[in-house]
Amino acid sequence: MARWGILCLALCCYLGVAWAATLGVVHTEGGFVEGENKRLGLFGDYIDIFRGIPFAAPPKTLEDPQPHPGWDGTLKAKDFKNRCMQMTLMQNDVRGKEDCLYLNIWIPQGKKQVSTNLPVMVWIYGGAFLVGGGQGANFLDNYLYDGEEIAVRGNVIVVTLNYRVGPLGFLSTGDSNMPGNYGLKDQHMAIAWVKRNIKAFGGDPDNITIFGESAGATSVSLQILSPKNAGLFKRAISQSGVSLCSWAIQKDPLYWAKKVGQEVGCPISNTTDLANCLRVSDPKAVTLAYHLQLVNLNSPLVHTLAITPVVDGDFLPDIPEKLFANAADIDYIAGVNNMDGHFFAGIDIPAINRPLVKITASDVYELVKGLTADRGERGANLTYNIYTELWGDKPDQEVMKRTVVDLATDYIFLIPTQWALNLHLQNARSGKTYSYVFSQPSRMPVYPSWVGADHADDLQYVFGKPFATPLGYLPKHRTVSAAMIAYWTNFARTGDPNTGYSEVPITWLPYTTEGGYYLDINNNLNYDSVKQNLRAPFVNYWNAVYLKLPQVATTP
Repeated sequence: MARWGILCLALCCYLGVAWAATLGVVHTEGGFVEGENKRLGLFGDYIDIFRGIPFAAPPKTLEDPQPHPGWDGTLKAKDFKNRCMQMTLMQNDVRGKEDCLYLNIWIPQGKKQVSTNLPVMVWIYGGAFLVGGGQGANFLDNYLYDGEEIAVRGNVIVVTLNYRVGPLGFLSTGDSNMPGNYGLKDQHMAIAWVKRNIKAFGGDPDNITIFGESAGATSVSLQILSPKNAGLFKRAISQSGVSLCSWAIQKDPLYWAKKVGQEVGCPISNTTDLANCLRVSDPKAVTLAYHLQLVNLNSPLVHTLAITPVVDGDFLPDIPEKLFANAADIDYIAGVNNMDGHFFAGIDIPAINRPLVKITASDVYELVKGLTADRGERGANLTYNIYTELWGDKPDQEVMKRTVVDLATDYIFLIPTQWALNLHLQNARSGKTYSYVFSQPSRMPVYPSWVGADHADDLQYVFGKPFATPLGYLPKHRTVSAAMIAYWTNFARTGDPNTGYSEVPITWLPYTTEGGYYLDINNNLNYDSVKQNLRAPFVNYWNAVYLKLPQVATTP
């Protein structure tokens, strides 16, 4: 009897192995790679996960990425690799390494056969171009950017990548000595690697979507504008960030290169010596030479984000607004969170998050003045008046605090996103355009009850955390997450968020100049969720009135 039991067990194990759909060892241009095959539940499907595949050689300091020379034998791709070198939260040390150009891949499989020709979604993380990593923040082995839920629920391949951030990723002398945009070039290198190699993993190299959030969303927007990416991908999604944001492009990169150079003891009299010196300086010292001030600010937080992409005449041959013809055949989704500016506003005016602390009209005016410094007193007065015209004589504190958040959201995210949507639409040939607002209220218990979706609140839903860690969420959160994954992955598959592998709760109409349609995404998606002309009076003010005011200064 015992022998029969052992025989049954052996047979079950054999059948389990026989049925397990897995890619096993995959041949890439650099060599063989072996990942992890994971079963989903007791009788579920499978997923192959490859972590830490190099897509470029270990980069040299402040130089363009180069192809990887390849490796002998089989690379065990089972663990996430280093983040790129970046400052820690306290800004007094670094984490990560210079050797960091790796990517990760999730491939959903059936019970008996491996997947083929799947749509591919390539994720680009945010973090103000200063911090971040392809696996995201983690608690133990629960990583924010784990692609499993998107891959399995949408039946797509998910790729996440690393790119250089901070001074090592974006410092520039503004000329050919140190042109900058190294982080953008890393992203491009990873996307190109995916294009060349993803077929071996069961992906369709002719159906790649890039998507990202915040600085990652701005990166996505810049990648669709760069002529270097012609033919590499078909679609793109920008969540809370576009190339037209005030903080997307550094207009005076040499100022910051000199500032960092002085910190590490480099000569700054000419750009050749400065660039040569920075390249042989301690990378840790270069990283820590830029300090992001978060208290006692002289200007709004958004104006202090300085280590960012530049118009280099090559990867970005011109200012972003002149490059939208390059995205004419790219399907594009762009949107914001309804209180995206809350995080920034809370640093600029901390009292907005303190119920017992009042703010004054002059507090609001000072913030307006800081944001609109490029248009001087006239710009400040006009902007202040349009945001406060419904206040009345004795405005309620909540009304005033919400006004601050609306102002920050509009200026930092919403207005440039609407501008980008319009430019995409105007230049489109085959490319389709979709607009959204994410409005699921914040889950942060320390915030006032009126706070809606703060910056980065959408990430947990796009990456399926309400399913991966169900005890931390309510059923309504799973409703939002399921809808977002369905829309995002359908769009990646077909270019239409309504059509594909997954059912959606309501039809999302394309954005047009006449209708101005957008989808308001939260846990109550219904016919009323399809709306028109998002914050039209404010959009019209900023884009038609404010931009025509004479410029009196440049924002830092």
